[in-house]
Amino acid sequence: MVGIDDLQKIFRGHIALHESLSSYTSFRIGGPADYYLEPLDKDDVVRVVKYLQGENIPFMMVGSGSNLLISDDGIRGAVINLEAGLSKLAAEGNTVMAEAGVKMAKFVDFCIQRGLRGVEMLPGIPGTIGGAVIMNAGAYGGEISDHLVEVEILREGTVVTVKKSDAGFAYRRSGFRGDIVLSAKFDFPAGDKAELMKRRRELLIKRNESQPLNLPNSGSVFKNPAGTHAAKLIEDAGLKGKSIGGAKISEKHGNFIVNLGKASANDVLALIRLARNAVAEKFGTKLDLEVKLLGFPETIYKEFYA
Repeated sequence: MVGIDDLQKIFRGHIALHESLSSYTSFRIGGPADYYLEPLDKDDVVRVVKYLQGENIPFMMVGSGSNLLISDDGIRGAVINLEAGLSKLAAEGNTVMAEAGVKMAKFVDFCIQRGLRGVEMLPGIPGTIGGAVIMNAGAYGGEISDHLVEVEILREGTVVTVKKSDAGFAYRRSGFRGDIVLSAKFDFPAGDKAELMKRRRELLIKRNESQPLNLPNSGSVFKNPAGTHAAKLIEDAGLKGKSIGGAKISEKHGNFIVNLGKASANDVLALIRLARNAVAEKFGTKLDLEVKLLGFPETIYKEFYA
């Protein structure tokens, strides 16, 4: 196992060994990572990724840890958290540049304060720009890719810029599988600041009324099938309020699983399996995961991603 001394020769950020990941996920669930790394900047990311690849150490990126369910056994290899080091946010006219670690809430506020229209429907989305771009996050008819111009990524050891037309955006997905998002550039139309603030406030109130934001969760567990909503299918299957161990399908929103305090990843996984199987049996509809599973045995990935 590579030691901290070896890593510190090429890495300037924070390093921890066997760090529990539960504190770094919105679910508050997750076992330890062999290496936990917080880069200082983009150059730090590039250096450490090249080093890990050279040492054949697997790695994964996180921002604020939303939309993740990490195994109770944790992650073998390295977890690189971009939230602290890649946090630059700047505007020139209607063009906005955001690094991958910028929180979505901060990004939305930044744009609205400058009277830029096109993000006011996204304020309640958890996570960071990097994760939002990779999964093409969206809500209330808008998506992060709507006004995106280009994305700066680390691909196979080289920093490259990808135009929106080449990014492969679709519903809750992009073509950046295996790439590391470093920053994104957007070009927004002008809007009325007061109206944008009002719209943001209305949608935040709506989200607070309809989603269980008082308990740890990962956001929507399943993608919405064409023509319907996963939450409605789960509710119609009679599963609202169903609990296993320390996890529960929310009574407020059927597509949310909440951590009641001591939920394990296996508790959540059991509820995911229950909901998926019940909806398939009752309605003949296959629910695809929106939450990302990490650190589980290969059999789990085959079950849920086949």
